[in-house]
Amino acid sequence: MPVLDPNEIMFTAFEPKVANRFIMYIDGIPSYMVKSVASPSFTDGVIKLDHINTYRKIRGKREWQNMTLGLYDPITPSGAQAVMEWARLGYESVTGRAGYSDFYKKDVTLNSLGPVGDIVGEWIIKGAFVVSSNFGQYNWSTDEAINVELQLAMDYCVLNF
Repeated sequence: MPVLDPNEIMFTAFEPKVANRFIMYIDGIPSYMVKSVASPSFTDGVIKLDHINTYRKIRGKREWQNMTLGLYDPITPSGAQAVMEWARLGYESVTGRAGYSDFYKKDVTLNSLGPVGDIVGEWIIKGAFVVSSNFGQYNWSTDEAINVELQLAMDYCVLNF
């Protein structure tokens, strides 16, 4: 019978990544406006290969799920205006002009930060574009800040480290 390695059964100290230590870089949107962001996620399709009275499965196409972002909407520069400028690159509602994907797709970077501000994780979101946005809610009975929420679709993501 094999003997267990003490490193496998004893607690090893580690520093976890913390949800509030991140910075996101989006061309046209200042990083300090990004309040929250969902990490990239994907779903792999399944292909079923039938054979007589049985089957086997293999992986199909990978689909990257939309990412949800929450932005502060300061008076100046306006977060809503920054989002609309990006969205207008894909479709301008006043003129009805639609844009080429080279105009509205952007590469976005999401960095996880360590305790001293060093970059400990980096996602590159390739070909991101706005698919939906909610520009907040006004309400006389509250004193909460207005937030902008948006959904980004993307071609694919790369986890560098």
